Order: sequence, then C-alpha cells, then structure tokens
Amino acid sequence: MFRTTEFKPLFASSATQVAAGTLSSLAFGTLIYARTGSPLLAALSMFGPSFAQVVGAMLLMSAADRLRPRTAVALIGTVFGAGNLVLALPGMPLGAMFAVILVMGLAGSVGGGARAGLLGQILPPEGYILGRSMLNLAVGVMQILGYAAGGVLVALMSPRTALVLGGLLCLIAALIARLGLSDRPPRATGRPSIAATWQVNRVLWSSPARRAVFLSLWVPNGLVVGAEALFVPYAPQAAGALFIAGAAGMLAGDLSAGRFLPARLRPRFVTPFRLLLAAPYLLFVLPLTVPVAVVLVAVASVGFGAGLLLQERLIGLTDETIRGQALGLHGSGLMTMQAVGATIAGVIAQHLPVGTAIAIMGTLSLVVTLLLTPGLRLSRLELVDQR
Repeated sequence: MFRTTEFKPLFASSATQVAAGTLSSLAFGTLIYARTGSPLLAALSMFGPSFAQVVGAMLLMSAADRLRPRTAVALIGTVFGAGNLVLALPGMPLGAMFAVILVMGLAGSVGGGARAGLLGQILPPEGYILGRSMLNLAVGVMQILGYAAGGVLVALMSPRTALVLGGLLCLIAALIARLGLSDRPPRATGRPSIAATWQVNRVLWSSPARRAVFLSLWVPNGLVVGAEALFVPYAPQAAGALFIAGAAGMLAGDLSAGRFLPARLRPRFVTPFRLLLAAPYLLFVLPLTVPVAVVLVAVASVGFGAGLLLQERLIGLTDETIRGQALGLHGSGLMTMQAVGATIAGVIAQHLPVGTAIAIMGTLSLVVTLLLTPGLRLSRLELVDQR
C-alpha cells in the first residue's frame, strides 16, 4: 500500500482528521456539559454531527463525485478546522455552537464519500479492500489516541484548548491533502446540486441488491454501537478497558478481512462476521466479571470486519461515476444509525438493567442480520452475473 505514492498522503490526512475529530468531540461534549449540566445536550453535542450526516446524504452527496477529489478532501479539513476554532471562542451562544456542528456534520457527509471515491482511483480494484482495511486500522488507533489525548488536555488544561488543538490538526490534515495528492478531474460531470443528489440516490436505492448491502452495513452495526454506548453505565470504573477491547477487536477483524482472507473466500465470511458482531452481547444479560466482559467485547468486535467485505460488494454493484456518492451514502447512513442505536440503547437502559439493555441491542442486531441474509444472497448472485 505505502509503495503507492498517493496512498501515503491520503492515509496521513485521514488519520490526522480522525484523531482531530475524536479529540474535539470529547472536548466539545465536556464543554457543553460543564456549561449546561445536561447529559442530553452533552450527548447531542457529540452525536449531533452524525445526525446531520443523513441530511448531507440527502441534499449534498452529489458533491462527492462532482468536485475535484483533492479540492474536496482539503476543503472538508479546512471546514472542520475552522469550525473547531470557532467553537473554542468564549461567549458563543449555545444555539450558534450547535449550528456550527451541524455545518461540520453536513461537510463530513461529503468528505467521507470524496475520500472513499479517491481511494478507489488511487488503488487498483483488487487493492481497494486492503487499502480500506489500512484506513480502518488507522481509525481505530487514532480514536484511542484521540480520546487519550483529549482526556489529558481536558483534565490538565481546558476543553477550549483541546478544541483549538483539534482545529489545528484538521488544518494540518487539509494541508497534507493539498500538497500530497494529485489534482484529478471530478469522477462525474455536472454541478453538485440537491437534484443531482436525489437522482443518484434514487438510482442507488432502486437496486434490491444494493439496498440489502446498504441496510446490512447500517443497521446491525448501529445497534451494536448502541450497546457500546452503554459501557460507561455498565462498568464505570472499567469502561476504558471495554472501549479498548472493542477497538482491538475491530482492528483484528479489519486486518483479517482485508489482509488474510483470499478474495474467493470473502463472500462466504460476510454472514459469519455479521453474526459474530452481535452474538456475544447476548451474554451480557448474565452477571459477568469485567475480564469476561472485556473478552466478549473483543470477540464481538472482530465482526466489524463484515463492513469491509460489504463495501467491496457495494463497489462491485455500483458504476464508477457514482461510487463516491455510494460510499458517502454508506458512511452517512452508518454514522446516523450509530447515533440512533445509542439513543435507543439509552432509552432502554432508563427502564431496564444496563446489562439487559446491552443484550437486547445484541438481540436486535442478530434478528436484523438474519432478516437481511436472503437479500445479501441476491446481491452476491447479481455480482457474479455482472462478472
């Protein structure tokens, strides 16, 4: 991967952006909670951009294929950098702060599609899944580092200082993209617009095979992330260990799917990975020791590797001129469903023991996975017919 010249700046820019976003999210949530004392507003401050991504997917996603890729990636980093610096200003009205994160969420919906589409141009088709695996590995590592750095900065300095640092890191990510990537023409012709976004989204959603892939990428994952959102109330003194176990399992799953599974075997592992993602959480209905819970979370998170295999299938089912929008729609839908899953899990945990709520989220994910399996068989057959 790293012998491919442009993969290095794309990887560096993406990793820096993830670290900056993680650090800034923790800092902003802490700032809002300190200012309002409201757990709900603190949660919305962290998940608000995820909810905004569904709006971007419906209105702006055509820009992912209709802007010059280098310009799009650099512009998104600049928007996030400026947004974080604005959020760090003292005395901003609460409504204005939430308006800023809404704009950042809209920009993020386009940025994910632009990066994913560019990755498909930089690497040959057979290299996409390994390249995506490398980027996912960076996401896991940088999330851990971002949360660690954010926690230290918030504790030793202030949330505003952490926001400033996050903003500067975003600007550095934009600079890396601007200087390291080649200037390519847009993948699709025409101006980005709401009408163009809707037109392509209708095309993407018109295929039953693609619909099954999108739903399989979004819903089971989002429900499991909802279970993860309950780690703090489940084990307040050991939540960090559970989150680290989840990140480690995700890294193992991405590495297994992207590096070690031969292409001919990948389709057979989609369903086993998806079942593994949810099944261990059913045991949380029992009284578990922390070490057992950590092992279960690590094992379950290996199942996130299904996302790579399904993305590969989505690319195979989608014309090159709209792949950026397809992958952007996947990313925005995924982020939105994760926020929805966290909300559902929180509501359930208000009325039931936290361990039971985690088990319910795992059960829902498992049921959805089984219901979507026939549609995935259809998508696999359609892909074989195209080849």
